[in-house]
Amino acid sequence: MDDLENAILISFESGPVEASLKSHAVSYCQQIKETPDVFRICIHKLWFCNLVQVQFWCLQTLQDVLRVRYGSMSSEERSFVRSSVFSMACLDGVDNNEGLVRVVEGPVFVKNKLAQVLVTLIYFEYPSVWYSVFVDFMRCLSKGGVVIDMFCRVLNGLDDELISLDYPRSPEEIAVAARVKDAMRQQCVPQIAKAWYDIVSMYRNSDPDLCATVLDCMRRFVSWIDINLVANQMFVALLFELILSEGLADQVRGAAAGCVLATVAKRMEPHSKLPLLKELHISRVFGLVVSGDADSELVSEVSALVTGYAVEVLECHKRLNSEETKAVSMDLLNEVLPSVFYVMRNCEVDSTFSIVQFLMGYVSTLKGFPALKEKQLLHINQILEVIRIQICYDPMYRSNLDSLDKIGLEEEDRMSEFRKDLFVLLRTVGRVAPEVTQHFIRNALGNAVKSSSERNVEEVEAALSLLYSLGEAMTEEAMKTGSGCLSELIPMLLTTKFPGHSHRLVALVYLENITRYMKFIQEHSQYIPNVLGAFLDERGLHHQNVHVSRRAYYLFMRVVKLLKSKLVPYIDEILQNLQDTLSQLTTMNFASRGLSGTEDGSHIFEAIGLIIGLEDVPAEKQSDYLSLLLTPLCQQIENGLMEAKVASSENFHAKIANIQFAIVAINALSKGFSERLVTASRPRIGLMFKQTLDMLLRILIEFPKVEPLRSKVISLIHRMVETLGPSVLPYLPRALEQLLADSEPKEMVGFLVLLNQLICKFGTSLRGILDEVYPVVAYRIFKVIPRGDDSPSRSVTITEEMRELIELQRTLYTFLHVMATHNLSSVFLTPKCEPYYEPMMQLLLNTSCTHKDITVRKACVQIFIRLIEDWCPKPYTEEKVPGFDLKIKTFATNCCFYSVLDKSFDFNDANTQGLFSEIIKAQKVMYDKFGDAFLMHLLSGAFPSADRPQDLAEQYRQKLQGNDTGGLKLYYQSLIKNLRLQQNGNHVFR
Repeated sequence: MDDLENAILISFESGPVEASLKSHAVSYCQQIKETPDVFRICIHKLWFCNLVQVQFWCLQTLQDVLRVRYGSMSSEERSFVRSSVFSMACLDGVDNNEGLVRVVEGPVFVKNKLAQVLVTLIYFEYPSVWYSVFVDFMRCLSKGGVVIDMFCRVLNGLDDELISLDYPRSPEEIAVAARVKDAMRQQCVPQIAKAWYDIVSMYRNSDPDLCATVLDCMRRFVSWIDINLVANQMFVALLFELILSEGLADQVRGAAAGCVLATVAKRMEPHSKLPLLKELHISRVFGLVVSGDADSELVSEVSALVTGYAVEVLECHKRLNSEETKAVSMDLLNEVLPSVFYVMRNCEVDSTFSIVQFLMGYVSTLKGFPALKEKQLLHINQILEVIRIQICYDPMYRSNLDSLDKIGLEEEDRMSEFRKDLFVLLRTVGRVAPEVTQHFIRNALGNAVKSSSERNVEEVEAALSLLYSLGEAMTEEAMKTGSGCLSELIPMLLTTKFPGHSHRLVALVYLENITRYMKFIQEHSQYIPNVLGAFLDERGLHHQNVHVSRRAYYLFMRVVKLLKSKLVPYIDEILQNLQDTLSQLTTMNFASRGLSGTEDGSHIFEAIGLIIGLEDVPAEKQSDYLSLLLTPLCQQIENGLMEAKVASSENFHAKIANIQFAIVAINALSKGFSERLVTASRPRIGLMFKQTLDMLLRILIEFPKVEPLRSKVISLIHRMVETLGPSVLPYLPRALEQLLADSEPKEMVGFLVLLNQLICKFGTSLRGILDEVYPVVAYRIFKVIPRGDDSPSRSVTITEEMRELIELQRTLYTFLHVMATHNLSSVFLTPKCEPYYEPMMQLLLNTSCTHKDITVRKACVQIFIRLIEDWCPKPYTEEKVPGFDLKIKTFATNCCFYSVLDKSFDFNDANTQGLFSEIIKAQKVMYDKFGDAFLMHLLSGAFPSADRPQDLAEQYRQKLQGNDTGGLKLYYQSLIKNLRLQQNGNHVFR
């Protein structure tokens, strides 16, 4: 071995080699690679060195040299490489010289690399330089299997590297591929096709590997050669003979099926393809699918052929319009569909075939039929069976899905995504053949109940999932009346004890089904006891799996919302069955419940509240029921408050969590009680809620800085405002005082949201409270928030603190807007609020002109409009609010004129047009209040007198005086656009 060979071996060595030695070897190889005559070194090594590593390195180097240096090589050098590589591939001149190495007899990776070198030469030289490459190659095929194999590798390499559109190609590669294909079609494709036929005929029994290789090569080329070269009587007969010959190797039979599939899938006009499909007599291969091993390669290939054939027939049916061709294509479909359904049910489907897409296409064709024939109804049943099988979970994941561990969660997510399209198909089938679909689901449910198979859980879940999905497309009227056999299905659902009900999946989909079909139960109240039984026994709220019982809480609440008064006769039964659940929720430590959040379990309290909060419930019983529920919850809070005070840091969070849950439960419970009931018809109920609220406000005193408790109490106050109405007002000063004490900026957001609700609910009744609260709010907020549009630029990293302040600022704008629009602007003028008047006005002025959020600017303009209306009486004789005149003038000039004139004010934007409408309204209000004084101020402040048209004031006055707001808006917009043009768009905002 010389130095190069040694270096190549070391560079390829994957075992323990000194890093420095390997680095030196690689460097030496690269040095040789960069020499001008490296191609001669490589050719020499390929002829005389039998080390496969060296052969591979030389071939890779030759390919790299051709790709990079081809344009700079001389014609003699190109010819030398061409003739040498071709001789190696065709064994040309090798027979008489035993000293030469036969590269084509080397390992597969070497032969493939030799083929790639030849493909690179074809890329540059065919057909202009090396026109005879394929013809010359075919002359050498008589040398036997080695050369035939090499010829196929070259053709396959040509497909992989250049022709196939399965890989992304550059424009240059696409152009070269077109050039090569055109030349081959003109020169040698017919001879290549004949060679394929002859080789397969000759080697079918003696060399199945070679035969399969040739057929695979042919399959690749069918898509772009003349179809008549392979779709002829002779070739088709040979291919089917190969497929059906039991004595042949499966790889040959499967490769032949692949060629027929390529023929079937070739792009053609439908009127040409349909006769071809018919003449294939594809039914000859159906038996192979049914009788063969579903996991075998042959059955897999034939299955792909059958499904691919069906896809093409269906496509022809869609695209052809004549009655005759549609009848022919439908006959062919009817012939192939049973085998397609068998494949879908029992075989591994080819990845290129979309079951759902094909079946959706077939079902869509049936929509146009006035009535479905018996065979088509049979096909509908088979489609439904395919859907049922496809949506079944794999039993191997049964325990994972029940416990919902990581594997189970991943499998459930995967199946959820996989099922989406299948359920769309189911609903489409349900629209085409509703009765057949409902009967199928009824039978699937019946069979699942009777089944004793190992897949029992999965089959029950699949049948119930079909029923659930069907309901999604059902109209409310159809559900109410129980159209079709739905009147059998729902009672069957409610009265059947399904096997596998202890499994999470079955239990969940069962309860979801009951909830989905509640419209039927609303109309058929005799089934209410069955519904209650399903939710109240071990199938629902008392299920052994916490994931089921937790979901049952929520679903039961939805059921109660729909049935409401119809459940009044069952209240005692419901509460009796829920006694242990409620006791558990109000006595167990939250941390030991294994639930994910404080909201878990609260839905059951909402459900009970919805039932016992009805006026149909006798007053005395209603009070008893409410007391029965509120007492343990309040006790839980009382105990929690005492225990939390002395709890260790480890136990503190658990105690707080218990209190949180009780507050959430009370909140949920109160949702069932209307304001009218608790304040007017049954004040005793209102008193119970007031007492509860009074007790809960202690939390704000004892644990003012525990944010989770604070947020839950605020949420409860929101709820009590809606439940107790004006009777909650006496409790507000105390509550607001505690909430406001030492509150952080992020806490102020929730506080302002609460104030907004109170103002919207009680209006001016809240003035006294706001007189005390607003100064504190203003002091806290104006001290920390950014003024105007001080939002950070994109280059600045927004911290959590900055984000909180920006949110607080936005909430403040809403709060000021709510106050102004609810006749509470006088609060801003009280002596206590006087220090905050100027900061507020400055904030509103800046924001109305410059804030990036148009909706915020719009709100600020609306606030100004209300302040002008409130603080400027008509006729305007003297200033009511000191300094407000100046603010109005600044607002008129900066907001109503300069901010609109700025080029960032986009008249094409919908939100900006909304802001513009408010600015126009502000101008009308100011003109209405101040008359020509406003007009003159705006014109004199906005235009130098030399630039102002003399008739502008009169035109503007006429528009302001008129009732046509739309006309004023168009006039002002036109005026602004003209001014922008005069200033060449270079106006800088003042």
